[in-house]
Amino acid sequence: MSQQPLLLHLPQIQEDTAYDSSEKIIIVGVDESDDESNYGRTPPFSWKKLWLFTGPGFLMSIAFLDPGNLEGDLQAGAIAGYSLLWLLTWATLMGLLIQLLSARLGVATGRHLAELCREEYPTWAGIVLWVMAEVALIGSDIQEVIGSAIAIRILSNGFVPLWFGVIITALDCFVFLFLENYGVRKLEAFFAVLIGIMTIAFAWMFGEAKPNGKELLIGILVPKLSSRTIHQAVGVVGCIIMPHNVFLHSALVQSRQVDHNKKGRVQEALNYYSIESTIALIVSLAINIFVTTVFADGFYGTEVANNIGLANAGHYLQEKYGGGLLPILYIWGIGLLAAGQGSTLTGTYAGQFIMGGFLNLKLKKWMRALITRSCAIIPTMIVALIFDTSEDALDVLNEWLNVLQSVQIPFALIPLLCLVSKEQLMGTFKIGPVLKMISWFVAALLIVINGYLLLDFFSAEVNGTVFATVLCALTAAYVAFIMYLVSRAITFSPWQSITQKKTISNSEN
Repeated sequence: MSQQPLLLHLPQIQEDTAYDSSEKIIIVGVDESDDESNYGRTPPFSWKKLWLFTGPGFLMSIAFLDPGNLEGDLQAGAIAGYSLLWLLTWATLMGLLIQLLSARLGVATGRHLAELCREEYPTWAGIVLWVMAEVALIGSDIQEVIGSAIAIRILSNGFVPLWFGVIITALDCFVFLFLENYGVRKLEAFFAVLIGIMTIAFAWMFGEAKPNGKELLIGILVPKLSSRTIHQAVGVVGCIIMPHNVFLHSALVQSRQVDHNKKGRVQEALNYYSIESTIALIVSLAINIFVTTVFADGFYGTEVANNIGLANAGHYLQEKYGGGLLPILYIWGIGLLAAGQGSTLTGTYAGQFIMGGFLNLKLKKWMRALITRSCAIIPTMIVALIFDTSEDALDVLNEWLNVLQSVQIPFALIPLLCLVSKEQLMGTFKIGPVLKMISWFVAALLIVINGYLLLDFFSAEVNGTVFATVLCALTAAYVAFIMYLVSRAITFSPWQSITQKKTISNSEN
């Protein structure tokens, strides 16, 4: 019996772009027979294989724990108490769904989201998507680097100024490049250590706070929302989905060697990635709950609740909980440093894939990492010099950066859902009607929630006729491009697009 290609657009071996063949991990385990009868059968579960597939999900989960998320957690806890823990839980579940779709796209096609966007959309649209992805990445990186710099200032007792902390954090690019040379597993192990540090630090804080267990359980299980906490609620949901993380996960899953000519092998990879991603996000949810709970227990209903931000959180924690075996100020600093370092490194990683995928660059990885890092560090250094002496201004900046992330979300979600729904691209692994409906509902909900955040923020911050006019024009262009992306979900054919491009390429040759 002759095998039919699993995916309509993959009858030929494609050039690896996310990872070279020599970098990919070969999965060794049970039931490795190449018998044709195994073509459609998924091999039985193996703990050894699960271990070998474990890694990409934990790298992806770092974006759920970046300094921007931690600031959203602490503000939600201080202002809304335990009442938004249920929303944090459901937002994480929505984030898990999006990330599983990203992994599905990468595994089933053997290509990542940035590459596919370059091929599936017209050149002008691809350029817009690339610019939006880069802007989102730079905005996220500013938050992450500033978060690391704040942590360094805390751990140095204020000796290291913010701008010098930014320089120290910028050098982590070289740490990343050093680890990458030792292989994917070493890099994944390093991120696992950072997550472990965060877990221990914030669990320690949780233990010091001694929260009310009953209120904690009610907060997780019973939905509550009031007009007083709507802003924090929107912030909790808005900071969970990071645009660059959607691009990143579709590339990370290609670090394992998967035989795309065997349906069972692809399904096996999807199963293991689903398990490890779920475990990773359960860990990230626990850490976010720890942080929210500590600030809910210590500051909810107090006069300082509305004044707490990332820059002064350690100071307020020290005043409230004091010392112990290790002062809680330093515990917070250690956890924040791990979050900042982990997220800046994954941002560098994502930047490589985004730049290489959209622009089809053949630069070496270290060169792409250096370019990506430079694009983020220069504006971050400017920010650090301007806001070094003003914690209030730094918190306002973080709000603007959260808004920037919210603006970019549709430009990652809509292309992902368009591509993962197409049979011509995904073959037998396209999402079904029910999952498609749920996914589009989640995407629409996230876009509406973030739209509310934008409307609320700009109505309070925007003054002046000229500024308002310019903003209205930009908003009209923004909405028009979103409508264009949605329309492509209905009208465009990936198979036709790829075929046309290959035909043009062959004719040119």
